[in-house]
Formats: sequence, C-alpha cells, structure tokens
Amino acid sequence: MRHIVDSLSFRPFDDLASNPIDDRLLANCQRGDRVALEELVERVQGRVYNFAVRASGSQTAAEDITQRVLVKMVREIGSFRAEASFTSWLYRIVVNEWIDERRRLKRLVYLPVEKFAQWRSPRLDPGQAHLLREREEKVFAAVAKLDPKLRAVVLLRYLEDLSYEEVASALGCSMGTVASRLSRAHARLKDLLGDYRDEI
Repeated sequence: MRHIVDSLSFRPFDDLASNPIDDRLLANCQRGDRVALEELVERVQGRVYNFAVRASGSQTAAEDITQRVLVKMVREIGSFRAEASFTSWLYRIVVNEWIDERRRLKRLVYLPVEKFAQWRSPRLDPGQAHLLREREEKVFAAVAKLDPKLRAVVLLRYLEDLSYEEVASALGCSMGTVASRLSRAHARLKDLLGDYRDEI
C-alpha cells in the first residue's frame, strides 16, 4: 500500500477543524478500497504533518514522520476497532513515530517557529497581524522548549483540539496523567513566556 502515499505533496497548515472521518469511509478503507484509502490519506495528511513539524522542529523530519505514519495507517487500518476514536488511534501512531524519530536522531530539535507561525485571520490589519505573529512565535518557541512528554500533551490538546480522553488514548496514559502533564506544562510555559504569560 506504500504507493498510495509515495507522491504526497505536504500542506503544512490544513484546517485542523476539518470534517471528521466518517464510519462509511473507514469501513471502505478496512475492506481495502483503494479510492477510500487515498481519500483517507488526503484528508489526514495535513493534520499529521502539522503535529510532526511542531513536535520535531524540522520540516524534513516532519515529512519523514508523516510518510511513515501514513504508510502504517494504511497498512494497519484493518486492525482499527471503534473502542477508541479514529483520531486518537491515528495520533497514537503519530506520537510513536515522533518518539522513534527522536531516538534515531538522539537529540531534541527545537522548533523553528519563524518558518511555521500560522496567520489565523487574514482580515487583520498589518499592525494586528504583526502582533499576532510575534505572539505566536513566542508561544511556539516556549512550547518547543518543553519536555517532550509535556510538549506532546500540549500539541494534542490545544493545537489538534483532542479531548482529554482522546489525548489519553493517543499517549497510552490515563486522563489524570494528561491533566497532570498539562498542569506542569502550563506552569513551565508561564515561566518561559514572561510578558506573554496571559496567552496561556
């Protein structure tokens, strides 16, 4: 199935609030329907890349992670069961691949936020847009300095908009652990952000 994802063109900032994956599409994918699999890959690749680039801090690493995640997703979609949401199942693969990438590199790469800061509202005037960009760069730089376990929970909860239950499922931990890590992340971010502490 690797050929389904071999020629992807990554789009770093697809809408994170895109339509959820419906049961019919998943059922068709699990039957091996190539058209459905291609649609699934197309619909999730932006979200996977978004997480990977912000977690790894490297566009090249993010592309590699995304490629591996999508290949694994296509290969293992038949084993997906609805005990958990598809989103949390997918992000568990993403997080595991990110962890594996870090082990391979044996170093922590900080996020080059100036390349990836997102302009969420194109209607802002230039002054407002500049302030928004500055704020986002500060926040993303602070997130990039978090311990990987704290960074993962922040990215999944706030950037990917997963519920506590979905974050717990994706990380293979309890919701209490998610809450604890978020609390620790908030405290650390307040220290890192200084004058920007109100942003969290």
